[in-house]
Amino acid sequence: MLFFRRYNQKPSSSRQLNNSLHQGLVSSELMDNIAEIQSIFCDTPDLIVRYLVIKQTQSQAALIYLNGITDSKTIFNHVLNPLLFEDSKDNSEADLKVSLGHIKETNTWPQIESAILNGECVLFVDKRTEAFIYDTSNFPKRPIEDTEIESSLNGPHVGFTETGNDNVALIRNHIHNRELKIKEMIVGERGKSKLFILYLADVVNPEVLKELENRIQKIDVDSIINAGVLAEYIEDHPYSPFPQLLLTERPDFASSEILQGRIVTVVDRSPNVIIGPVTFDSFFKTTDDYSSRWMVASFIRLMRYFGFFMAIFLPATYIAIISFHFEVIPLKLLLSLGASRERIPFPPYIEAFIMELTLEMLREAGIRLPTKIGQTVGIVGGIVIGQAAVDAGIVSNIMVIVVALTAVASFIIPNYEMGSAIRIIRFPMMILASLFGFVGLTVGLMILLGHFIALESLGTPYGSPIAPLRFPDWKDVFMRFPQWAINKRPLSTKAIQMIKANSNRPKGDKQ
Repeated sequence: MLFFRRYNQKPSSSRQLNNSLHQGLVSSELMDNIAEIQSIFCDTPDLIVRYLVIKQTQSQAALIYLNGITDSKTIFNHVLNPLLFEDSKDNSEADLKVSLGHIKETNTWPQIESAILNGECVLFVDKRTEAFIYDTSNFPKRPIEDTEIESSLNGPHVGFTETGNDNVALIRNHIHNRELKIKEMIVGERGKSKLFILYLADVVNPEVLKELENRIQKIDVDSIINAGVLAEYIEDHPYSPFPQLLLTERPDFASSEILQGRIVTVVDRSPNVIIGPVTFDSFFKTTDDYSSRWMVASFIRLMRYFGFFMAIFLPATYIAIISFHFEVIPLKLLLSLGASRERIPFPPYIEAFIMELTLEMLREAGIRLPTKIGQTVGIVGGIVIGQAAVDAGIVSNIMVIVVALTAVASFIIPNYEMGSAIRIIRFPMMILASLFGFVGLTVGLMILLGHFIALESLGTPYGSPIAPLRFPDWKDVFMRFPQWAINKRPLSTKAIQMIKANSNRPKGDKQ
């Protein structure tokens, strides 16, 4: 009973206790403030406390910052150098002359603690009851590079980084408009994560924007590590295999979605941004669709939808036909299948599960291993294991072909989250097919469609423009019409300004 009592206590009590510490004000005694800082940041070897005498006022002071996340050159050139060597003309203590533009004053310890943890340096001056905060943050970051997952043939070769401010700047580089608004929010109790919500004020629906803000404000968690964690907290249906928010590494794609009337959420320290609300067809679009000719883009997009259904239903269809409905197979093909399965000791569904699980393990191994080794494992491993399984009589030749076609079809899906959902849905379909044949496949398809219709993304129908039917939006769903023909924003975004382009276009002399 004591064990259960101990672990049934509310987890927020310790958090409230931690938040109640260090709620006092800054003291006028310099050494008291230093002692308070050292008690807050105990066992912190990278805490730097630098004592100095300010030449402007001849006052004793201390500059405090965390080594490694601050810019030492900025501190020396723009903070220490003016304070140690420059004289003030009026010798006033009202302003300490430093050559930094962003300076804040505070007298509360929570703000000082947050500033130091954010890479800023804090100056305490003896006989002063306020502290000066200077923006000198310089967290380790990688340069802006091309994305590895969402590669593009004709689009820009620039991807988001783990720095929120840089990601916002990359979006601003695409949208030079004063209506691009940015709202900043903080989420997390222990590791505070900075979020930026970007939208077009004259286009976005204010109700959708308010819904997103309310969901973010209700999050009570220690820290948001990346954008995927935040998406899981704010999505409408957490038990659905389908992703209801779109994650992307491409600034050009995120900017185009903002222009459509959607909202982009940038999470600091994450190379992905969140786009919402989205619909099912959003996961089948890429930047190259709009940088290629419309006929080519339409053909490739139709192949993606065909690959979606093939990746889900092809193994299940094979199981249903071999187990229940072999009469639908032509006689010559049936004889060939019979000869191929003559030595196989397992029923079709066991055979299919063995190959599908092997394929998933090979795919996961190829992702986790280094790039050069992973490609070798994926290709050579698939060929060697498949051929060895056929020679050993574990699986048939036709099963290897079915699994290979399923893998190729799943690779066509441009979004990794949607591709992962397909991999999960495939196995229940195989179980239904092994139990009930085509009847089970039909039931599975109906359940899938019903779930698809019931889904929402930030309160917006996930199946739009298919369910509910909105034919004006079909110009950019299964096929992509010419750019000049898509002159309105999707109805699913609920944008308050629908017109985005003029349908007129310049024509040649013979048109």
